[in-house]
Amino acid sequence: MKTRILMVCLGNICRSPLAEGLLKSKVNPSEVFVDSAGTGDYHIGDEPDRRSIAIAKKNQLDISQQRGRQFSAQDFEDFDHIYVMDNSNFSNVISLARTEEDRKKVHLILDEIFPSEKVDVPDPYFGGEMGFENVYKMLNEACDSIAEKIKNKTL
Repeated sequence: MKTRILMVCLGNICRSPLAEGLLKSKVNPSEVFVDSAGTGDYHIGDEPDRRSIAIAKKNQLDISQQRGRQFSAQDFEDFDHIYVMDNSNFSNVISLARTEEDRKKVHLILDEIFPSEKVDVPDPYFGGEMGFENVYKMLNEACDSIAEKIKNKTL
């Protein structure tokens, strides 16, 4: 059975598409399914932000075919692990949880590299090109950790 992982940010056009693309590049697609969503409905059906596409392409990833979608309570049933980009996303996702089992699936992605520190992945939307570069580096390191846990069957 495939491990199913969902990456979540606010609009599903900047951070979570990068996290989706990064993790997909680090795992075996026959063993792991990765998707992304946003807590807001602002960008349903939209492609990722051009700057996210550009930083991904610069690092040999193509995320241009992804399309924004909104997180829903159904995602708790469809995914084993839900990684959110910041504390606001965490609160929004947890507010839809129906059970303790649902809540246990939700984690801040940067807890992978800063355990229990509740560090946010900054939203690069208004941060210029360097904001996207920095977010890419953070998410790359976090996805390395997640991929290693999958490989070692500790996730």
